[in-house]
Amino acid sequence: MCRTAQEPEPGDKHDADVTDAVFTSLLEDSAEELYEQAPCGYLSTLMDGTIAKINTTLLDWLGLDRSRVVGRMRFADLLSVGGKLYHETHFAPLLQMQGEVSGIAMDIKTAGGRRMPVLVTSKVKTTQDGEPLLIRTTVFDARDRRAYETELLRGRQAAEEARRRSEADRARLQEALAVLQQSLLPAELPVVPGLEAGSYYHTASPDLLGGDFYDLFPVDGGRWAFFLGDVCGKGPQAAAVTSLTRYTLRAAALHDADPVTVLTTLNTVLYERYQSGEGRYCTTIFGVLEPQDGRVGVHLASGGHPSALIQRADGSADFLPTPGGLLVGVLPQAPFVANRTDLLPGDTLLLYTDGLTEARIGPERALYGEDALRAFTAGQPPAGPQALITALSGLLASFGEGLDDDTALLALGVPAPILTANEDMT
Repeated sequence: MCRTAQEPEPGDKHDADVTDAVFTSLLEDSAEELYEQAPCGYLSTLMDGTIAKINTTLLDWLGLDRSRVVGRMRFADLLSVGGKLYHETHFAPLLQMQGEVSGIAMDIKTAGGRRMPVLVTSKVKTTQDGEPLLIRTTVFDARDRRAYETELLRGRQAAEEARRRSEADRARLQEALAVLQQSLLPAELPVVPGLEAGSYYHTASPDLLGGDFYDLFPVDGGRWAFFLGDVCGKGPQAAAVTSLTRYTLRAAALHDADPVTVLTTLNTVLYERYQSGEGRYCTTIFGVLEPQDGRVGVHLASGGHPSALIQRADGSADFLPTPGGLLVGVLPQAPFVANRTDLLPGDTLLLYTDGLTEARIGPERALYGEDALRAFTAGQPPAGPQALITALSGLLASFGEGLDDDTALLALGVPAPILTANEDMT
């Protein structure tokens, strides 16, 4: 048979008695005792701030006797210098306008001269007619909170200082890397009689050294040599390979400027230098320019590098194929493929690294590719190397985050003849 709601469970009567006893002991506290021994400070002041009543808790915090405070001191007298100023300029005016101010952080002075952080809430008691009678104020101990805030502030300051130092270190590193990167490239291209030249280098990340390189320099008999390439990898090791590659190419060209011979020499140097450790290799195109009666003969060879692109004076554009050339430095003996062409007035030869053709475009991040590069070049007016470089630098900028590798560009061309006014009319 089920028990009714009036029938207590076994033991319920004892629990009820204990609960009643607890409540009875709490009710034995008088209102005065609850006021005096409250876990926070209480005080009541007249409208001019004179203290009319204060509890024992707050007196203990202050270290003062009641006889020295009640009727003798104002609330502002309990505050630090800064607290007094804030009370006069903000706290008291707000209290007068609003009738209540809550949770204001201040410092009170203790008898020992120390400052104690507190949170103050005050409310004006009024008559039935709305006339102010007195101000009741509650003061909460905020020492633990202040210690926490101080520690938090110290942590934030330490983090900010660490961030500032990190940014300064990164700026110095980027500056050093930029200087080192520039040392791997010619400061400016030389002036070649009967030839125009333009170049551009895009750095994908200021925090990493790239391995792209190019150069243009004289050899013998009025001929000029050029090269452009890309070392595998990034960072200081790649920079060391780039430096070795550039100086090897220049030295080999001064000894024998035949493009295949120069690349063969470079292959031997890189293979012997790095075969015992982590393999280091590069792709590159090396070529020789030979001005001849208003045109420039081009003889070049490629070691695994994307084919050069030629923009003709008639607006067409096509690649100068060099298929089958092996990466430089991979094997002790490597085949390299050569090709020849002539640059006529208005023609431009473009060399580039694969950062351009391997850029990611569109929502599907598809490769930009060589076909797109040829179409873009054909769409540009044949205005010479510098104009093509300017157009391509704008194209690189348009890729945004899709361009995640360094890109080097080198353009060489024969100036188109300048027509006179009479020739324009004919």
